Amino acid sequence: MRRLLVLGAGTAGVMVANKLRRRLHRAHWRITVVESGERHFYQPGFLLVPFRRYAPKLVSKPTERLLADGVELIRGEVWRVDAVAGRVALADGCQLPYDYLVIATGVSPRPDQTPGMLDGGQWRDSIFDFYTYDGAVALAPALERLTAGRLVVHITDMPIKCPVAPLEFTFLADDYLRQRGLRDRVDLTYVTPLPGAFTKPIAAARLGTMLDERKVAVEPDFLVERIDGRKLVSYDEREVPFDLLVTVPLNMGADYVARSGLGDELNLVPVDRHTMLAKAYDNVFALGDANDIPASKAGSVAHFAAEVFTGNFVEHAAGRPMTGSFDGHANCFVESGHGKGLLIDFNYDTEPLPGRYPVPGLGPFRLLDESVVNHWGKLAFRWMYWHLLLPGRPLPLPARMSMAGKHPPEPEE
Repeated sequence: MRRLLVLGAGTAGVMVANKLRRRLHRAHWRITVVESGERHFYQPGFLLVPFRRYAPKLVSKPTERLLADGVELIRGEVWRVDAVAGRVALADGCQLPYDYLVIATGVSPRPDQTPGMLDGGQWRDSIFDFYTYDGAVALAPALERLTAGRLVVHITDMPIKCPVAPLEFTFLADDYLRQRGLRDRVDLTYVTPLPGAFTKPIAAARLGTMLDERKVAVEPDFLVERIDGRKLVSYDEREVPFDLLVTVPLNMGADYVARSGLGDELNLVPVDRHTMLAKAYDNVFALGDANDIPASKAGSVAHFAAEVFTGNFVEHAAGRPMTGSFDGHANCFVESGHGKGLLIDFNYDTEPLPGRYPVPGLGPFRLLDESVVNHWGKLAFRWMYWHLLLPGRPLPLPARMSMAGKHPPEPEE
């Protein structure tokens, strides 16, 4: 019997295990998922927990309930991968041999990598994150206590999970403060290592305008060196003071990736960006946030990549060339407050453009334009995530990005 080992039961790990369980003959394949945590988190929901728009109980479920019948779940922490021998060692000493390995342990916030963020005594007091369950829950009462002063939303460095989430948090914070009648008493600043609000010019211009309209100050090209008291300090010695700091710490892959010699300086696994096959080994793949592809670290990327990967894996395991090619497709709803949202859709080669999605001219979603329908689309996605995406059921959305319905800019003369 051939052995497929999946490390991590996040979005990519669960989807891939469930999809391949349908495609691989049970008499010939054993599929095992290794996961240290007992619960799977719907991470897009973390954004809404601090504003009490989601109860914490809505964003997690027991992992074992999400895996298809015939997928084995092993509780344990991965210590090291011996890719030459084809074996994974767990922290408890257990050894798991494999024929094929899928690394899907994602990335995690690392506040310990910025001096003063974790060791200055302010963590979960005046400095918070919302990219973790505990951080999102702890931030809710801190926001309620804020009645005046300086609220700073900060990104340490790229890449990060869901790169639009800090912008969404900023828009929702503006809306939240206005509803409480406190907006004029709270200065809101967005601090980013990027030259603008986003990485792509057209989207950056639109999102930057939205920040201006909400009177949010932007501090661009800010590479934080340390946190000194109630101040962010950059490498070029700029300072941004705060009373409440909502930060996105440095995102890094799992430590075992480094111990195994499989990753780069951020513990991300170098892979072929079209097939997710590791560059160093012919039987190792890395999916979701765990790899180094130049695409957003978002759930939609994991979904579209998994669609391509599933067919490729069946071909690869049968000794045939992989014919599927992932194009970096990503789409993300962007909550903008006031019951509205945007949608962006892009890939490796095409930046977010205005238009309609998924049906050209009809939508119902509007690209790069605020609408109530986009907001409800984001909220509806939680049901789709639990009941369609994770079980690996087909969605009526093509894995490859389409230019249909999009309006490219006019070429310059």
